[in-house]
Parts: sequence; structure tokens; C-alpha cells
Amino acid sequence: MSSDTVAPARPTSAEADDTRHYTILTVDDEPSVLSALRRLFRLQGWRSLQAESGAEGLDLLDAEPVDLVISDMRMPVMDGARFLELARERHPGVARLLLTGYADISATIAAINRGEIHRYITKPWDDHELLLTVRDALSRRELERRHAELLALTARQNEALQAANRLLESRVAARTAELEQLNRMLETSFEDLDRTFMLTVNVFSGLLEMREGSAGHARRVATLARATAARLGLGERECRDVYLGGLLHDVGKIGFPDRMLGQPVSTLSAEDKLRYNRHTTDGETALMPLAQLQAAARIVRQHHERVDGRGFPDGLAADAISLGARIVAAVNDYDGLLHGALAEQRQTPERARQMLRGGIGTHYDPRVVEALLAEIDAQEALAHADRLIDVRELRPGMTLGRDLLSPKGAILLAAGYVFDQRVVRQVCDFANREGLRLMLHVRQEPAPPPPHEQAA
Repeated sequence: MSSDTVAPARPTSAEADDTRHYTILTVDDEPSVLSALRRLFRLQGWRSLQAESGAEGLDLLDAEPVDLVISDMRMPVMDGARFLELARERHPGVARLLLTGYADISATIAAINRGEIHRYITKPWDDHELLLTVRDALSRRELERRHAELLALTARQNEALQAANRLLESRVAARTAELEQLNRMLETSFEDLDRTFMLTVNVFSGLLEMREGSAGHARRVATLARATAARLGLGERECRDVYLGGLLHDVGKIGFPDRMLGQPVSTLSAEDKLRYNRHTTDGETALMPLAQLQAAARIVRQHHERVDGRGFPDGLAADAISLGARIVAAVNDYDGLLHGALAEQRQTPERARQMLRGGIGTHYDPRVVEALLAEIDAQEALAHADRLIDVRELRPGMTLGRDLLSPKGAILLAAGYVFDQRVVRQVCDFANREGLRLMLHVRQEPAPPPPHEQAA
């Protein structure tokens, strides 16, 4: 029990402001002890609750917010060890102190083990030491409370952050899906525009040939030049430029007078020959405004240059001539030899080959001629393997082996085209409408492997 002769130290105003909100429950069956502790705690600005039994103390714990409980060890019915044990189970956040005598060491140990008390105070106590112990317990209680609040705040912030992340992820996913859809739409639109562009160039090339009377020439040159470019290892974009250059290499002839159209070059008058020599620069000028045809325009300008520098219009030589132009030059002359565009007499394929070889080093790049002849050999090998069928035998999935021409010589479908149901129907309708017995060359399908290989 406290001594009345010792005056406890009063807390400073700052300490009182910091501690007056605390509530301390004292449990003891001696009213004098409760009274002494009440007076001591009130001087510190603390709220004091008292109970004379363990049961009453538990009821107060359930009814009131308590920061610290101090219990006597020796009490009837329920001793301090049992009371503090139950207090810990029901209110684990409340700090716990034990008042005990020196003779109660074994009971004190039990209270420490079962009630998990913070400290024990021996009777009689010293007020100063008691207050230090209580302040220490309350400080620990406050630290634990703030720690719990920080943990709860952190948990709430983490949950809010996770919710924000989920919302952000959903928005990013939605935006990504929108962008992907937009990209697909743009890709589809670009592909449609590109197909339309290529179709327009092909139609324009066909219209030019209809006026010139050389149906199929530009398409044959473009197709064979692209295959030769691929054999030389050019990239997809470069092969495309070579194809466009082949389709449009004679676009400058659109301004020729009628007397020059379809006339072999070797039969032109001196005046017409000068006009003929300008068709490369006229063609380039016509194509230059179109950004997609810049490379093709260069090929159009240079496709009559020679590797020995004696060509036109600029007298370029060797590598100063673009590779695309060197390819189109060789393919254009080969097709012209076969179809009589260079001279009045058409040449046989073998004679045309010999003339190409004879022009190596003067007219043509040797690498280009080698690649071109190799491609011609490969296409002829495929052509020999073609199967000739009536249009009524045509089925989806078949591959066209040779160009399909109209009665006037215009290319309806190029070699290598793979038929689908729609085009099969269109070709059959065309043959019926024109009253034609239309025969087509289609690629032979590879023979199926022997049964033992299929099983393997």
C-alpha cells in the first residue's frame, strides 16, 4: 500500500496533456488500496476505474475502454493470475501489471506465464517507482496502439493502391484493346488501300497496252522481273518496286503518235527514234508525283541504260544503274525478242537466250542474266509439269500454271494464281458468256507419298 508521507511528483502540463486520456483499471479486494491508487492516478490526470473482484474487473473491461489494468495477486474466488489470464484472452491489447507480495513468487511466475503481464510491482510500493512503471506500460501500450493504427492504415493504403492498380490495369487493358483494334482497322485499311493501289496500277498498265497493242507485255515483264529480283536476294519491298517498274516501264509511250504504237524499235525513223528515246524521262516525270512510285520511276528512267555506258537517257554505266533497272532491262529485251517488239522477226526462246548472253558486259549485268536464265529454266520446268484442263474441270485450290489471256490477248489471271470458289465461278461464266472452249494450264499436284511413308 502507498505511504501517505511521500508526496508523488506532479506531472508537468505537457505530461498531463499527453497522458490524461488514459484509463487505468485497478482490481483489488482491499478498498484502501483502490483508494490510494485512485488518488495517485488522478494527480497524473489519468482516469481511474476500480473493481473489488476479478469478475467485476472483467465486466468493467467489457464495458469500458481501458488502457492498463493493475491487479492484486491475492483475491478470493479468482486470483490475480486467473483474472489477468482472462483479461489477456478477452482484451489482448490492454497492458497488464500485477501487485504482489514477496511471498507470492510462485504465484507471480504463474501470472507472468498465464497472464503475460508486462511487469509486477511488489507491496508495499514506492509511488515514484510505481508511476515510472505505469508510464512505461502506458508508453508501450501507446506504441502498440500506434503501430496497430499504422498497420491498419498501411493495409488500407495497400488495398486502395491495389484497387487503383486494378483500375489502372483495367483501363490500360481497355485502352490497349482499343489501340489493338484501331491498329487492326488501320492495317486492314492500309491493306485495302494497297490492294486498290496495285489494282489501279495494273489496270492503268493494261489500258496503256490496249492502246499500244502489246497486250500482256508489261505484266510478263513485271512478273518475270520480280521473280528474278527475288532470286538475286532482294527484299520484299525492293521486289515490289521492281514489279511496279516492270508494269510501268513503258508509261512514257502514252504520248506516242499512233504510227509509232506497236512498231518494232529497229524500224523507227530517225525522228521517231528520238521521240522513242524520250519515253523513259517522260515516264519518270509522269510517276514522280506519287510517293509510292519513286523507286519505280527511277527504274522507268534507267531501264534503257547499258552497263557499258552507251544507253539512254543519261549514259550511266555498271553499278551507277540501279539493280532494279538492270533487271527490267534484261527482262524487257528478252520478252521483246520473243514477241517481236525489238525487231520485225520474233526470236525463239533459245535464240533469245543466246542474245542475252551475247549482251553480257555491254548491255546487261552478268549476275542479272544468270539469275534471269535460271528463273526462266525454273518456270519452264513448272510449265512442262502443267496439266491442260477444260474450264469445267477447274476446282478451288488449283494453281494456274500459265497466264490466262482474253481473246484479245489481255491477261485475265497471272500464272501462279490460286483459284477460289468465287473466281472458278467467274471464269466458267466468262467462258459460257463468250462461247469459248477455254483450256487452262494448272500446276500438277505433288504425288502422295507411298503408303509406308504415310504410316511413318
